[in-house]
Amino acid sequence: MKVLVIIVGAVAMLLAGSALFTAVYARVMEARYPPTGRFLEVDGRRLHYVDRSLGAGVPRATIVLLHGASSNLVEAMLGLGDALSARYRVIAFDRPGHGWSERGPGIGAAEPADQARVIAEGLRQLGVQHALVIGHSWAGAILPHLALDHKDVTGGILVLSGATYPWPGGEISWYHRLAGSPAGRAVAATIATPLALLIFRAVAEQSFAPQIMPSDFIERAHLGLLLRPETMLANGRDVAVLHEAVERQSRRYGEIDVPATVIGGDADDVVWTDLHSRSFARDVPGTELVILPGIGHMPHYARGDLVRARVDALTARMAGPRLVK
Repeated sequence: MKVLVIIVGAVAMLLAGSALFTAVYARVMEARYPPTGRFLEVDGRRLHYVDRSLGAGVPRATIVLLHGASSNLVEAMLGLGDALSARYRVIAFDRPGHGWSERGPGIGAAEPADQARVIAEGLRQLGVQHALVIGHSWAGAILPHLALDHKDVTGGILVLSGATYPWPGGEISWYHRLAGSPAGRAVAATIATPLALLIFRAVAEQSFAPQIMPSDFIERAHLGLLLRPETMLANGRDVAVLHEAVERQSRRYGEIDVPATVIGGDADDVVWTDLHSRSFARDVPGTELVILPGIGHMPHYARGDLVRARVDALTARMAGPRLVK
Protein backbone atom coordinates (compact mmCIF):
# COMPACT_ATOMS: atom_id res chain seq x y z
CA MET A 1 0.00 0.00 0.00
CA LYS A 2 2.84 2.37 0.89
CA VAL A 3 4.47 1.80 -2.50
CA LEU A 4 1.18 2.51 -4.23
CA VAL A 5 0.80 5.77 -2.32
CA ILE A 6 4.31 6.80 -3.33
CA ILE A 7 3.62 5.99 -6.98
CA VAL A 8 0.33 7.88 -6.99
CA GLY A 9 1.98 10.83 -5.27
CA ALA A 10 4.83 10.86 -7.78
CA VAL A 11 2.42 10.76 -10.71
CA ALA A 12 0.36 13.57 -9.20
CA MET A 13 3.48 15.69 -8.73
CA LEU A 14 4.59 14.96 -12.29
CA LEU A 15 1.21 15.99 -13.69
CA ALA A 16 1.09 19.11 -11.54
CA GLY A 17 4.59 20.09 -12.61
CA SER A 18 3.75 19.43 -16.26
CA ALA A 19 0.60 21.53 -15.99
CA LEU A 20 2.54 24.42 -14.48
CA PHE A 21 5.27 24.16 -17.12
CA THR A 22 2.65 24.04 -19.90
CA ALA A 23 0.79 27.10 -18.59
CA VAL A 24 3.99 29.12 -18.27
CA TYR A 25 5.25 27.97 -21.68
CA ALA A 26 1.98 29.05 -23.32
CA ARG A 27 2.16 32.53 -21.78
CA VAL A 28 5.81 32.92 -22.82
CA MET A 29 5.03 31.92 -26.42
CA GLU A 30 2.08 34.31 -26.60
CA ALA A 31 4.26 37.18 -25.39
CA ARG A 32 7.01 36.21 -27.81
CA TYR A 33 4.74 35.83 -30.84
CA PRO A 34 1.86 38.33 -30.56
CA PRO A 35 -0.78 38.69 -33.30
CA THR A 36 0.63 40.07 -36.54
CA GLY A 37 -2.66 41.04 -38.16
CA ARG A 38 -6.24 41.95 -37.38
CA PHE A 39 -9.36 40.15 -36.17
CA LEU A 40 -12.88 39.68 -37.41
CA GLU A 41 -15.68 37.69 -35.78
CA VAL A 42 -17.51 34.65 -37.15
CA ASP A 43 -20.01 32.73 -35.01
CA GLY A 44 -18.86 34.69 -31.98
CA ARG A 45 -15.25 33.49 -32.47
CA ARG A 46 -12.29 35.65 -33.39
CA LEU A 47 -10.58 34.90 -36.72
CA HIS A 48 -7.06 36.27 -37.10
CA TYR A 49 -5.86 37.38 -40.53
CA VAL A 50 -3.39 39.57 -42.38
CA ASP A 51 -4.39 41.54 -45.46
CA ARG A 52 -1.41 42.77 -47.44
CA SER A 53 -0.68 44.39 -50.79
CA LEU A 54 2.72 46.02 -51.17
CA GLY A 55 2.76 46.72 -54.90
CA ALA A 56 1.92 50.01 -56.58
CA GLY A 57 -1.40 50.25 -58.38
CA VAL A 58 -4.30 47.82 -58.42
CA PRO A 59 -3.41 44.23 -57.41
CA ARG A 60 -3.76 41.60 -60.14
CA ALA A 61 -6.10 39.50 -58.02
CA THR A 62 -6.78 38.44 -54.44
CA ILE A 63 -4.84 35.46 -53.09
CA VAL A 64 -6.03 33.66 -49.94
CA LEU A 65 -3.51 31.51 -48.08
CA LEU A 66 -4.51 28.64 -45.80
CA HIS A 67 -1.78 26.92 -43.80
CA GLY A 68 -1.47 23.23 -43.05
CA ALA A 69 -1.34 21.29 -39.79
CA SER A 70 1.03 22.38 -37.01
CA SER A 71 1.33 25.83 -38.54
CA ASN A 72 -0.13 29.36 -38.73
CA LEU A 73 -0.48 32.33 -41.04
CA VAL A 74 3.02 33.63 -40.29
CA GLU A 75 4.48 30.50 -41.89
CA ALA A 76 2.17 30.90 -44.89
CA MET A 77 3.32 34.47 -45.41
CA LEU A 78 6.95 33.52 -44.90
CA GLY A 79 6.81 30.73 -47.45
CA LEU A 80 4.68 32.36 -50.12
CA GLY A 81 2.60 35.37 -49.13
CA ASP A 82 5.33 37.96 -48.67
CA ALA A 83 6.62 37.41 -52.21
CA LEU A 84 3.14 37.36 -53.77
CA SER A 85 2.07 40.59 -52.03
CA ALA A 86 4.27 42.58 -54.40
CA ARG A 87 1.65 42.11 -57.14
CA TYR A 88 -1.43 40.62 -55.45
CA ARG A 89 -3.69 41.37 -52.53
CA VAL A 90 -2.76 38.55 -50.14
CA ILE A 91 -5.02 37.51 -47.28
CA ALA A 92 -3.73 34.82 -44.93
CA PHE A 93 -5.79 33.29 -42.13
CA ASP A 94 -4.93 31.47 -38.98
CA ARG A 95 -7.28 28.54 -39.47
CA PRO A 96 -9.82 28.18 -36.64
CA GLY A 97 -8.04 26.88 -33.55
CA HIS A 98 -4.55 27.77 -34.79
CA GLY A 99 -2.30 30.75 -34.25
CA TRP A 100 -4.52 33.46 -32.83
CA SER A 101 -7.85 32.27 -34.28
CA GLU A 102 -10.47 30.74 -32.01
CA ARG A 103 -12.40 27.56 -32.74
CA GLY A 104 -15.94 26.56 -31.90
CA PRO A 105 -16.69 23.79 -29.38
CA GLY A 106 -16.63 20.09 -30.17
CA ILE A 107 -14.71 17.96 -32.62
CA GLY A 108 -17.15 18.89 -35.39
CA ALA A 109 -15.51 22.33 -35.58
CA ALA A 110 -12.40 20.58 -36.91
CA GLU A 111 -14.20 19.35 -40.04
CA PRO A 112 -12.83 20.80 -43.31
CA ALA A 113 -16.37 21.76 -44.31
CA ASP A 114 -16.86 23.78 -41.12
CA GLN A 115 -13.49 25.49 -41.43
CA ALA A 116 -14.34 26.34 -45.05
CA ARG A 117 -17.62 27.89 -43.90
CA VAL A 118 -15.89 30.05 -41.29
CA ILE A 119 -13.19 31.20 -43.69
CA ALA A 120 -15.73 31.95 -46.43
CA GLU A 121 -17.74 34.10 -44.02
CA GLY A 122 -14.56 35.92 -43.05
CA LEU A 123 -13.83 36.61 -46.72
CA ARG A 124 -17.34 37.94 -47.23
CA GLN A 125 -16.84 40.35 -44.34
CA LEU A 126 -13.68 41.54 -46.10
CA GLY A 127 -15.57 42.07 -49.35
CA VAL A 128 -13.65 39.35 -51.19
CA GLN A 129 -15.01 37.76 -54.35
CA HIS A 130 -13.49 35.42 -56.94
CA ALA A 131 -10.24 34.87 -55.00
CA LEU A 132 -7.56 32.31 -55.71
CA VAL A 133 -7.36 30.16 -52.58
CA ILE A 134 -4.12 28.27 -51.92
CA GLY A 135 -4.19 25.47 -49.37
CA HIS A 136 -1.07 23.70 -48.16
CA SER A 137 -1.08 20.18 -46.70
CA TRP A 138 -4.10 19.72 -44.37
CA ALA A 139 -5.73 22.83 -45.84
CA GLY A 140 -5.93 21.05 -49.18
CA ALA A 141 -9.00 19.35 -47.72
CA ILE A 142 -10.70 22.74 -47.26
CA LEU A 143 -10.37 23.86 -50.87
CA PRO A 144 -12.98 21.52 -52.40
CA HIS A 145 -15.62 22.88 -50.01
CA LEU A 146 -14.76 26.45 -50.96
CA ALA A 147 -14.90 25.58 -54.66
CA LEU A 148 -18.21 23.69 -54.35
CA ASP A 149 -20.15 25.46 -51.60
CA HIS A 150 -18.73 29.00 -51.46
CA LYS A 151 -18.33 29.99 -55.09
CA ASP A 152 -18.99 33.65 -54.39
CA VAL A 153 -15.59 34.00 -52.71
CA THR A 154 -13.69 31.33 -54.67
CA GLY A 155 -12.53 31.90 -58.24
CA GLY A 156 -9.85 29.22 -58.33
CA ILE A 157 -7.94 26.80 -56.10
CA LEU A 158 -4.31 25.73 -55.85
CA VAL A 159 -3.71 22.54 -53.87
CA LEU A 160 -0.13 22.61 -52.58
CA SER A 161 1.02 19.21 -51.29
CA GLY A 162 -2.57 18.86 -50.13
CA ALA A 163 -4.37 16.00 -48.39
CA THR A 164 -7.46 15.24 -50.48
CA TYR A 165 -8.10 11.46 -50.37
CA PRO A 166 -8.33 8.69 -47.76
CA TRP A 167 -5.03 6.87 -47.40
CA PRO A 168 -4.31 3.18 -46.77
CA GLY A 169 -4.05 2.40 -43.08
CA GLY A 170 -5.63 5.74 -42.23
CA GLU A 171 -7.56 4.47 -39.25
CA ILE A 172 -7.31 7.00 -36.45
CA SER A 173 -4.44 6.26 -34.08
CA TRP A 174 -4.85 6.17 -30.32
CA TYR A 175 -3.37 9.68 -30.09
CA HIS A 176 -5.92 11.16 -32.44
CA ARG A 177 -8.78 9.32 -30.77
CA LEU A 178 -7.54 10.84 -27.54
CA ALA A 179 -7.61 14.31 -29.08
CA GLY A 180 -11.30 13.85 -29.81
CA SER A 181 -12.15 12.60 -26.32
CA PRO A 182 -12.80 14.47 -23.06
CA ALA A 183 -9.50 13.10 -21.74
CA GLY A 184 -7.69 14.89 -24.56
CA ARG A 185 -8.07 18.26 -22.87
CA ALA A 186 -6.45 16.95 -19.68
CA VAL A 187 -3.52 15.49 -21.63
CA ALA A 188 -3.09 18.73 -23.59
CA ALA A 189 -3.01 20.74 -20.37
CA THR A 190 -0.35 18.56 -18.73
CA ILE A 191 2.08 16.25 -20.51
CA ALA A 192 1.51 16.98 -24.21
CA THR A 193 3.65 20.11 -24.42
CA PRO A 194 6.74 18.73 -22.59
CA LEU A 195 6.61 15.54 -24.68
CA ALA A 196 6.12 17.43 -27.94
CA LEU A 197 9.11 19.65 -27.22
CA LEU A 198 11.33 16.56 -27.26
CA ILE A 199 10.54 15.84 -30.92
CA PHE A 200 9.45 19.26 -32.18
CA ARG A 201 12.51 20.13 -34.25
CA ALA A 202 12.84 16.63 -35.68
CA VAL A 203 9.22 16.68 -36.85
CA ALA A 204 9.65 20.12 -38.41
CA GLU A 205 12.79 18.96 -40.21
CA GLN A 206 10.94 15.92 -41.55
CA SER A 207 8.36 18.17 -43.17
CA PHE A 208 11.14 19.66 -45.33
CA ALA A 209 12.92 16.39 -46.17
CA PRO A 210 14.74 15.62 -48.39
CA GLN A 211 15.42 19.38 -48.44
CA ILE A 212 17.07 21.00 -45.41
CA MET A 213 14.91 23.10 -43.12
CA PRO A 214 16.21 26.68 -42.73
CA SER A 215 17.96 26.93 -39.38
CA ASP A 216 15.77 29.84 -38.24
CA PHE A 217 12.48 28.46 -39.59
CA ILE A 218 10.86 27.56 -36.25
CA GLU A 219 11.55 31.03 -34.87
CA ARG A 220 10.58 33.00 -37.97
CA ALA A 221 7.40 30.96 -38.50
CA HIS A 222 6.24 31.43 -34.87
CA LEU A 223 5.81 27.68 -34.53
CA GLY A 224 6.10 27.86 -30.76
CA LEU A 225 2.43 28.89 -30.75
CA LEU A 226 1.54 25.32 -31.73
CA LEU A 227 2.55 23.87 -28.37
CA ARG A 228 -0.08 25.72 -26.36
CA PRO A 229 -2.73 23.32 -25.00
CA GLU A 230 -5.72 24.60 -26.98
CA THR A 231 -3.76 24.69 -30.21
CA MET A 232 -2.39 21.19 -29.75
CA LEU A 233 -5.90 19.96 -29.06
CA ALA A 234 -7.20 21.65 -32.23
CA ASN A 235 -4.33 20.22 -34.27
CA GLY A 236 -4.99 16.71 -32.99
CA ARG A 237 -8.69 17.02 -33.74
CA ASP A 238 -7.91 18.20 -37.27
CA VAL A 239 -6.01 15.01 -37.93
CA ALA A 240 -8.62 12.91 -36.14
CA VAL A 241 -11.39 13.91 -38.55
CA LEU A 242 -9.35 14.10 -41.76
CA HIS A 243 -9.48 10.52 -43.06
CA GLU A 244 -13.25 10.19 -42.82
CA ALA A 245 -13.77 13.75 -44.10
CA VAL A 246 -11.78 13.30 -47.32
CA GLU A 247 -13.41 9.93 -47.89
CA ARG A 248 -16.83 11.62 -47.91
CA GLN A 249 -15.93 14.74 -49.84
CA SER A 250 -13.86 13.04 -52.55
CA ARG A 251 -17.12 11.74 -54.08
CA ARG A 252 -17.96 15.33 -55.06
CA TYR A 253 -14.66 16.34 -56.66
CA GLY A 254 -15.98 15.80 -60.18
CA GLU A 255 -18.44 18.66 -59.58
CA ILE A 256 -15.68 21.26 -59.12
CA ASP A 257 -15.77 23.73 -62.00
CA VAL A 258 -13.36 26.49 -60.96
CA PRO A 259 -9.84 26.62 -62.44
CA ALA A 260 -7.55 24.40 -60.37
CA THR A 261 -3.85 23.59 -60.10
CA VAL A 262 -2.21 20.86 -58.02
CA ILE A 263 1.46 21.01 -57.07
CA GLY A 264 3.29 18.20 -55.29
CA GLY A 265 6.80 16.87 -54.88
CA ASP A 266 7.51 13.26 -55.78
CA ALA A 267 9.69 12.91 -52.65
CA ASP A 268 6.91 13.98 -50.27
CA ASP A 269 6.71 11.46 -47.41
CA VAL A 270 4.13 13.47 -45.44
CA VAL A 271 1.28 13.62 -47.99
CA TRP A 272 1.78 11.06 -50.74
CA THR A 273 1.81 12.81 -54.08
CA ASP A 274 0.79 9.76 -56.13
CA LEU A 275 -2.33 9.24 -54.04
CA HIS A 276 -3.43 12.81 -53.35
CA SER A 277 -2.12 15.11 -56.08
CA ARG A 278 -2.45 12.78 -59.05
CA SER A 279 -5.88 11.56 -57.98
CA PHE A 280 -7.22 15.07 -57.49
CA ALA A 281 -5.96 16.15 -60.92
CA ARG A 282 -7.58 13.06 -62.43
CA ASP A 283 -10.98 13.65 -60.81
CA VAL A 284 -11.32 17.45 -61.14
CA PRO A 285 -11.98 18.57 -64.73
CA GLY A 286 -9.33 20.80 -66.29
CA THR A 287 -6.89 20.63 -63.39
CA GLU A 288 -3.24 21.44 -64.10
CA LEU A 289 -0.92 18.94 -62.41
CA VAL A 290 2.67 19.91 -61.53
CA ILE A 291 4.94 17.21 -60.05
CA LEU A 292 8.35 18.37 -58.83
CA PRO A 293 11.15 15.76 -58.97
CA GLY A 294 13.10 15.33 -55.75
CA ILE A 295 10.98 17.82 -53.79
CA GLY A 296 9.36 17.04 -50.45
CA HIS A 297 6.39 18.47 -48.59
CA MET A 298 7.38 22.16 -48.73
CA PRO A 299 7.61 23.08 -52.44
CA HIS A 300 6.87 26.74 -51.74
CA TYR A 301 10.26 26.88 -49.99
CA ALA A 302 12.18 24.50 -52.23
CA ARG A 303 10.79 25.86 -55.53
CA GLY A 304 9.15 29.14 -54.67
CA ASP A 305 9.89 30.51 -58.13
CA LEU A 306 7.94 27.75 -59.82
CA VAL A 307 5.03 27.93 -57.37
CA ARG A 308 4.71 31.67 -57.92
CA ALA A 309 4.80 31.16 -61.69
CA ARG A 310 1.93 28.67 -61.43
CA VAL A 311 0.01 31.19 -59.31
CA ASP A 312 0.42 33.74 -62.12
CA ALA A 313 -0.77 31.20 -64.68
CA LEU A 314 -3.78 30.22 -62.59
CA THR A 315 -4.92 33.79 -62.00
CA ALA A 316 -4.69 34.32 -65.77
CA ARG A 317 -6.97 31.29 -66.28
CA MET A 318 -9.37 32.67 -63.70
CA ALA A 319 -9.68 35.86 -65.70
CA GLY A 320 -10.95 33.83 -68.67
CA PRO A 321 -14.30 32.04 -69.12
CA ARG A 322 -15.40 29.51 -66.50
CA LEU A 323 -15.20 25.81 -67.28
CA VAL A 324 -18.27 24.45 -69.03
CA LYS A 325 -19.24 20.90 -68.14
